[in-house]
Amino acid sequence: MDATRDLAVLSSLGAQIDDLAQRVTEMAERYGDTPDSAISAELFNAERALLGARRSIDRASGFLDEGTRRT
Repeated sequence: MDATRDLAVLSSLGAQIDDLAQRVTEMAERYGDTPDSAISAELFNAERALLGARRSIDRASGFLDEGTRRT
């Protein structure tokens, strides 16, 4: 296993998730005050899921980073 490479991949994934979450949030906000507010609600649910994924990626990165410092 190449922990340095994996940390870089996790960092890239985290940045991509951040970008997706921002795009989803912007779209959700556009639909918030329209008759299509159900779309907004679902998009905000998607945003929360993406933020949860980001936290998981961050935790995995932390564990991996700790492991590389021990060796």
